Amino acid sequence: MAKQLHENICEERIFSSIFNKHSKNLHDFLYYKFGELLNPKDKVQEAFVKLWQNCAKISPDKAKSFVFTTANNLMLNEVAHQKVVLKHQQTSNPKFSTNESPEFLMQESEYNDKLQRALANLTEAQRVAFMMNRVEGKRFKEIAELLDISTKAVEKRIYGALENLRKEIKEL
Repeated sequence: MAKQLHENICEERIFSSIFNKHSKNLHDFLYYKFGELLNPKDKVQEAFVKLWQNCAKISPDKAKSFVFTTANNLMLNEVAHQKVVLKHQQTSNPKFSTNESPEFLMQESEYNDKLQRALANLTEAQRVAFMMNRVEGKRFKEIAELLDISTKAVEKRIYGALENLRKEIKEL
């Protein structure tokens, strides 16, 4: 009689033990294979829901294989779906369209080139402090702590960088 009880996954106790035994390993498998972006936790839940829906058809010794295969297929379907979504987004949005005139776009490109050359001509200390402040949005105090220098030194580097950038961009 005990053997018959173990033959039925539909029993809550048996289903629960299978879930507890395999859910973490299944999540880890999906996470390592596909990453976090495709929600492996959701796919684990969906796989166990499908196991519950088919509990009368599946024996306990096949349950692990069933949930791993089901979850893997769910993830593969999600990957395929994401590819379709990405392809649709790329086709529905033109790669580059703008209302600016070609002259404006050319001037913008030239200015960007000037800026990149001017940034390259800064000293390394000035460029690092400037980029941490303007690009990463760090405050002077944070930069000082990261670079192990005083706040005044950070101010001097950033103001020096701004001065050099103004000169270089005007000359070009």
